[in-house]
Amino acid sequence: MDVRRRVLLAVVCGVAVAGVYAAQTVLEPMGRDLGVPAGLAGWIVATGQVGYLAGLVLLVPLGDVADRRRLIAVHLALIAAGAVLTAAAPAAWAAFAGLAAAGFFAVVVQTAVAYAASVSPPAERGRNIGAVTSGVVAGILGARVAAGALAGMWGWRSVYAVLAVLCFVLAALVLAVLPPDERPRRPAGYRRAVAALGGLFGQRVFLARGLIAFFSFASFGTLWSGLSLPLADAPWRLSEGQIGLFGIAGLAGALGAARAGRWADAGRAGPVTGLALALLVLSWAAIAQLPWSLWLLVAGIVALDLAVQAVHVSSQHLLTAAHPDRAGGVIGGYMVFYSLGSALGAAATTAVFAAHGWAGTGLLGAGFAACALAVWAAGGIRRAGDAGRGPEPVIVRNIDRQYS
Repeated sequence: MDVRRRVLLAVVCGVAVAGVYAAQTVLEPMGRDLGVPAGLAGWIVATGQVGYLAGLVLLVPLGDVADRRRLIAVHLALIAAGAVLTAAAPAAWAAFAGLAAAGFFAVVVQTAVAYAASVSPPAERGRNIGAVTSGVVAGILGARVAAGALAGMWGWRSVYAVLAVLCFVLAALVLAVLPPDERPRRPAGYRRAVAALGGLFGQRVFLARGLIAFFSFASFGTLWSGLSLPLADAPWRLSEGQIGLFGIAGLAGALGAARAGRWADAGRAGPVTGLALALLVLSWAAIAQLPWSLWLLVAGIVALDLAVQAVHVSSQHLLTAAHPDRAGGVIGGYMVFYSLGSALGAAATTAVFAAHGWAGTGLLGAGFAACALAVWAAGGIRRAGDAGRGPEPVIVRNIDRQYS
């Protein structure tokens, strides 16, 4: 896959995921304008995550039985429709409906990653997944910068109007630039592709990587869904535009995502996961200093995003290598954990902050990170305990060597 197509897929991922995360920077004015109580404001973000979860189960398996290029274009157009509804929302219910729709079709990200994996030779799969996934990181974090700037000039509704335009343009570019998806289709059909997701949950490597994603993205969501609340309050009292600039600090995660893909290609996904999760726990020690130091907060943000994305890319590489014939389905199943974790972090952080302040939020985020590290450690212990119980399929043995 050439550079032009990698860049296009990365941009598609970034813009699509921005529709789910853009609300984090404008949470306070958006909630105030729509009449959402402060303690429930986290549901503005969580609603998009719930829609995303539904899309993972119902839409991503389509990529294993249909032309992924056409799916990417159609889903982008439907994200645009959800963004238009949100931008024009006269009340909270309409905004929630638009956010849920945008989240539902934002699973185009997984279709794009599966497309990149399926057209890549094995030696370049991790590199290409890392490059495309870097667009996700840039979208999640860049959305905060752009949303803050747009909201500061024209209000929060302008964020979703711009998003709609970008999605329509990208839909046209996908059809013009990407080649048709000519891989052999699986004969099982859509219904069996959806049903096959259930079988993945009985596989140890899949379940372990899924639980790691659940807890690490709950930690990620705790930071980014709650960050605007203390920064807008005393003693900092920052504007939406200033709060959005903190997304720049997190863009280091995009660089980490690309590098992690190369490490995975070299067979070092397992050790990288352990080191990254330890870094994720430690990052909260710096993030907790927000009431006293913005510089320590920035250092913590860089460390957190680097850690989360290194784990994320390594996991996707392992799972698509194990299931090359149904990359869309396995990524969709894995991302169910991601979506649930992100939604939990988004919903919990505003409630915890309202009750216990940023100290409580810091403990919540660190606790989620510690759970992810415990799952990784327990997976290694269990594999050691299982040694000698008989042969496993070659692909599982190979992946376990990377996982442990």
